[in-house]
Amino acid sequence: MIAGGFGVGKTTAVAAVSDITPLSTEEYLTEASTDVDSLEGIEGKETTTVAFDFGRTSLPDGPVPLELFLFGTPGQDRFGDLWYDLSRGAVGAVVLVDTRRLESSFAPVDFFEDIQLPFAIAVNEFDGAERHDPEVVRDALGLHSSVPVLTCDARDRNHVAGLLLALVGHAARNTPADPISAPSTITLQDA
Repeated sequence: MIAGGFGVGKTTAVAAVSDITPLSTEEYLTEASTDVDSLEGIEGKETTTVAFDFGRTSLPDGPVPLELFLFGTPGQDRFGDLWYDLSRGAVGAVVLVDTRRLESSFAPVDFFEDIQLPFAIAVNEFDGAERHDPEVVRDALGLHSSVPVLTCDARDRNHVAGLLLALVGHAARNTPADPISAPSTITLQDA
């Protein structure tokens, strides 16, 4: 999953790294959303994700080649229930952060901590934004020392691919070696 608050660059990140033309559910912002979606700090934003973004990428540079399905979440609180559905079966999540609007990062961090899905923080370094040391961001978000905190440009394929590789490595180190085993076959009677 590629998650985060409203306007942090999730759709951009999925598009940057996807090997296929991504499925995007971007719609234009309307007057109806002005009371619900604050554009403070992102006044130029004209569209928003209303369901999710989907892409696929192959990462051949790790120890084992990987093919990842990417799901970019919507950033508004009203779409929070969808995050539960998207997280089922996920390897982990990259939480994109905009340090100019750090408060939008607390809910996504809390979500992944609550469902115990491995996640990494990716500080999206927007043009003109002040740069912060990753440890300062870690402290500001109250993160455990095991959570990777990286910087990126969500427009850059190599940056996003690096985030995904870091996430997969983090998830592999933080997922039980012997997950609860499922039956090898399931009949309709079992389902």
